[in-house]
Amino acid sequence: MLAKLTSKNQLTLPKAVLSSCRGTEYFDVIEDNGRIVLTPIRLNRADAVRAKLADLGLTENDVAKAVTWSRKRTRKAG
Repeated sequence: MLAKLTSKNQLTLPKAVLSSCRGTEYFDVIEDNGRIVLTPIRLNRADAVRAKLADLGLTENDVAKAVTWSRKRTRKAG
């Protein structure tokens, strides 16, 4: 089976390959001795949020500060 790499570095995987991974949205991707290896990952929502925060470079401290700021603003508005 072939999968074509697009100009935007995207691959469309054949249905036959993904039939055993139904419902999977994320894959762990590694390079292993010239091979690309995809491993299906089932993230729970909390893991997905943590991954997004990490991608954005936000720390737990940043989130805590944002929550504190938001709570102060909510109290003033009420």
